[in-house]
Amino acid sequence: MPIARFEILSREPYENGRAFGGIGPYERIEAIAHYAVDPLHEANQGVLDLDLAERDNAGLVNFSGDVTILRPLRAGRGNRALLMQVPNRGRRVLARFNQYPVSTEVSAAVEPGDGFLFKHGWTVAWAGWQWDMPRTPERHRIGLMPPQVPVEARTPATQMQLRIQPDQACNSLALTDQHVGDLGKHMPVRVADVNEIGAKLLVRDSSCGEAKEISHENWRFEGDDHVILDGGFAAGRIYDVLYTPLECPVVGTGMLATRDLASFLRYEAEAPTAGDIEHVIGEGQSQCGRFLRTYLHAGLNMDERGRPAFDGVLAHIAGGRRGEFNHRYAQPSVQPTPSFGHLFPFADLPQTDPVSGETAGLLDRQTARGAMPKIIYTDTSSEYWRSDAGLSHADLASGGDAELPDNVRRYLFASTQHGPGSAVLSRHTMFGSHGQNYMNIIDYRPLYRAALMNLLIWVRDDVAPPGSSYPTGDRRGSRAEVMDSLAKISGLTLPDEKAMTWVYPLDLGPDAERGIGVMPAKLGASPYPDWVSTVNENGCEAAGIPMPDVAVPVGSHTGFNPRHPDTGGAGQLLEYIGSTIPFARDKAGREAAGDPRPSLEERYAGRDDYLRQIEAAAAALVSLRYLLNEDIALCVGIAAARYDACVAQ
Repeated sequence: MPIARFEILSREPYENGRAFGGIGPYERIEAIAHYAVDPLHEANQGVLDLDLAERDNAGLVNFSGDVTILRPLRAGRGNRALLMQVPNRGRRVLARFNQYPVSTEVSAAVEPGDGFLFKHGWTVAWAGWQWDMPRTPERHRIGLMPPQVPVEARTPATQMQLRIQPDQACNSLALTDQHVGDLGKHMPVRVADVNEIGAKLLVRDSSCGEAKEISHENWRFEGDDHVILDGGFAAGRIYDVLYTPLECPVVGTGMLATRDLASFLRYEAEAPTAGDIEHVIGEGQSQCGRFLRTYLHAGLNMDERGRPAFDGVLAHIAGGRRGEFNHRYAQPSVQPTPSFGHLFPFADLPQTDPVSGETAGLLDRQTARGAMPKIIYTDTSSEYWRSDAGLSHADLASGGDAELPDNVRRYLFASTQHGPGSAVLSRHTMFGSHGQNYMNIIDYRPLYRAALMNLLIWVRDDVAPPGSSYPTGDRRGSRAEVMDSLAKISGLTLPDEKAMTWVYPLDLGPDAERGIGVMPAKLGASPYPDWVSTVNENGCEAAGIPMPDVAVPVGSHTGFNPRHPDTGGAGQLLEYIGSTIPFARDKAGREAAGDPRPSLEERYAGRDDYLRQIEAAAAALVSLRYLLNEDIALCVGIAAARYDACVAQ
């Protein structure tokens, strides 16, 4: 059995025994799962470098990972479904379901919010999967203690690439992912030799711009976990450090930990959930949505006993990317660096890459191995504007729309940004980034709650969810075309097309199939297409599912926001951040600003009229099953807060 031992550290009442509706109180379990997997088993062949890891006397590879479980104490009242949530950077966060404020705070607490998941009887579990999570006695973040590839087995010898774009000038940078604040602080990727002759430091002015090598006379490693540049690192410029790391974890074992914990909790008599779980949905957001796309691409959803781990997969804000989850020297928190996660294929079904001539689909291996789950992909406008989400449903050869498999639904939450917006008009994010426009204020989370419940009904009762809704046909255009349509909006700053991120065909060297890349990747001559949704007369997206306050708007809402000049990189996009440009309060203000969009006064006969229209728009979404009936009042409250913010501007 892949979980050789399940070590329970604590069992205690969740939220001091608080009862959640008719389901009652919950229990919280903290544990460590000790895994022992067969590196030669067909079910594990998608994990790169697993065959090189040290084995025990039985020929198995051993590793361990943190586990947290929330389960109804009265199991008979639960819905007999497990939400296996992939922890984002080690955090156990339910904010997109349980409707509490999104935060950068890192804590062992699991906030209940409005209790949505618990009132519906879900069991929720997290398996630590990310190797570079810092270890603390309080278990603020959960992670994985992976097996290692010995030095002598690391052939051919290659380097890793660490990309850093500082928002502020500085002299020294840690050799780790540079997320701001507590979301960062990952374990450093330590350098094996601080005097490595072949180590390089490159600099460029945009993500796809030409790199210049900085003379080794002007930079050096500080200890084994920092890099120093004479004269300092400039804000907004992009730096790549190339070096040989000290450790070489088998990063893909994080996917095995996720799969095997799901199977253990579902099937095994020794599990604390024994007999309580009939269906499992794997869910992940952002980094973790890309993790799930990588998991499916590797064909890992069948365990060593031939059983499916997930019946359904809900992959949120992953776009068309995978990630650094399954190759040599992978750093899982890396996002925009062109690497293995940016490779073809992007779409689910096989198609031919016009550049390489390769024919492949994202789901090929899982289709061949069986245990294919039902899948719902949800994206926001930001994943399209960073240039990759459109590739996930495009036919690259014809330029048309690719066919979706029968087991897939795909939704764009129209005119939204990566994270749910708040009802505050601000040009600064919680991460400290600074944009030239107000941040996007749309909170799309009610749509995401409905997607989860529709997926449960699909896997449990075989009732198909509502039809896919995303940019196709004449509701799909290039970023340049859509920026032309938006240029007339007064007060909207557009990005510099030349400075935007693009997805290029990549050459990672002759051993790329083995997960061993020559870094940095060589970019092809021209990028893949950059399809996004077209916009309507309000400056909101024409494709996808609109929240009621997008269908009945108080402003124009986009998935992009250019970096402010004071952070460097002017004209580049802030990753994952959108914009809101409120309508003028009245006709006089609109005319004074030269704004062609009707004002709030011209659109609505006051706040009450506006909210009546919002309620009607929410009811229409309920009739289409894109929204839960219980969330109509929630949508009215969300819209009211945004109306008030725009009136008060």
